[in-house]
Amino acid sequence: MTPDDDYLHTPGADPAFSESMYFHFYDPRARLGGFLRIGNRPNEGHGEVTVCLYLPDGRLGFAYEQPRVTSNDRLDAAGMRVEVREPMRHLELAFDGNVTVVDDPTMMTDPRAALGGSPVRDCSLALSVYAIAPESEHSFDADDVSFVPNHYEQPIAVDGRIRLAGDATTIHGHGLRDHTWGPRSWQAPWFYRWVHGCTDGFGFMGAWFGRQDGSAIRGGFVWDGRVQHRVTAIDLGTVRDDRDEQVEVDVVLRSAAREWKLHGRARATVPLRHRPTDDTTGRVSMTRIVESLMTWTLHDGRELYGMSEYLDQIVDGRPVGLEV
Repeated sequence: MTPDDDYLHTPGADPAFSESMYFHFYDPRARLGGFLRIGNRPNEGHGEVTVCLYLPDGRLGFAYEQPRVTSNDRLDAAGMRVEVREPMRHLELAFDGNVTVVDDPTMMTDPRAALGGSPVRDCSLALSVYAIAPESEHSFDADDVSFVPNHYEQPIAVDGRIRLAGDATTIHGHGLRDHTWGPRSWQAPWFYRWVHGCTDGFGFMGAWFGRQDGSAIRGGFVWDGRVQHRVTAIDLGTVRDDRDEQVEVDVVLRSAAREWKLHGRARATVPLRHRPTDDTTGRVSMTRIVESLMTWTLHDGRELYGMSEYLDQIVDGRPVGLEV
């Protein structure tokens, strides 16, 4: 990777070419956080824009659109915009549009009912994103499938303001961003577990991509405030509720010489899904993506905030990766 990779890339010929950026943040003082994602799929003629705000009172502010996008010149669609001010160091993130405010985030199991029966509110945000550690490059592609062939992540500090239905909140928090480009299919992984957290002086990411044959690709990083360590092994233990959604997660991250243990508790969980239709057979498949805002406790007692994202293909009504 070079700093120029923080800008956009020339689309490849693959119809599934995608380029996206993701930003997570949380401010423990304001008790407000969430994630935003914007992506271009120019060969398919559309983009993907997601706003997911975990509100202080337990409600969810949510928006998802697939605006028409036919080029990869900029990340600017459906009210969201990303501007690279200094590559790998400073980006500006803005959104101006509407979100649906859902009283109970677990209602998103049935998004049509949850969003159709909830009020729509105007929302705007302007966030300055600053790197607090080097970027960490990873690819979790297998030889025969492509999910994120070009991919890096970075711990960040986030400052700015969010306005929802006229009420403004100042944000001073931490989080993580990622940037990916290349062919992407949400159905490529059999399942994956993606966990991350960040605070002043410490940040981590761990990933476990499971294959249908039982093998897995694992990786990640730990930033200890001075050095970025590449994770060479990861253990995960998950406690789930009666909806098979994560409520607690234990993580052990290992590098060549060190080990870090974290215990995570889900503060709020949003079940999302992707339902593509096969153009040849007409068959509809189901991919479930469970997004949990997490409080992580490090083995030395420090607390930090982040996410756990659990993706599973759904077979016979159940997630396929329940053993991890």
